[in-house]
Amino acid sequence: MLNSILLQAGTNLAEVTKPIAEVVPANGLMKELIQTAFKSELVMIPLLFLTFVAVFIFFERYIAIYKAGRINSRLMINLREHIIDAKLYSAFSLCRKENTAISRMIEKGISRIGQSLSDVTTALENVGNHEISKLERRLPILASVVGAAPILGILGTVVGVIQAFYEMASSGNSIDLTMISHNIYQTLVTTVAGFVVSLIAYLAYNILVASVKGAITNLKSVTIEFMDILNEQPAL
Repeated sequence: MLNSILLQAGTNLAEVTKPIAEVVPANGLMKELIQTAFKSELVMIPLLFLTFVAVFIFFERYIAIYKAGRINSRLMINLREHIIDAKLYSAFSLCRKENTAISRMIEKGISRIGQSLSDVTTALENVGNHEISKLERRLPILASVVGAAPILGILGTVVGVIQAFYEMASSGNSIDLTMISHNIYQTLVTTVAGFVVSLIAYLAYNILVASVKGAITNLKSVTIEFMDILNEQPAL
């Protein structure tokens, strides 16, 4: 009796999974997943939008951070020469012409030459903190994408499962297990899509955070170098 029950269950399971295997062959699984994902427009459109936002913020911020943290060694050499020779206007003009986060910070320091070194340091730190806050713009949005994408994907799956069970309840005794299982399989794809988008945003966020830390290190390095130049400057 037990053997016949198990045999019958195995036969039913094979009948249910066979059509799915025919729909999704092993060599076309990825293509099928993509096609299935785009059928859930209610969830996939917001996920595509979040993907676009994440990619845009990554490239826009990465370029801005790279430019801000780049140290122009030739600029520092010229500034040293002008400051030691007391040609402050020339040094000021060099910074204006460069127009980067580092040059703007040094420009403020040059405008404070003649005051105490602590005042110069404070001015440099204030400008540096302002430049860092500019570099960190839009990073909170990217962090929000990391959290929102998987939740949106799971929401799409839950809605799809509810629809599948609603169809089961509405069909009465004529339950098509093949169709229901295929519908549930389709809804699970939105969860995968949500996690993929979240992973992309997570990697982008961490790369940008590391880049900001590198830019901060360069700003600190330039601050130390600028203060050394002031210490070498003869008394005016």
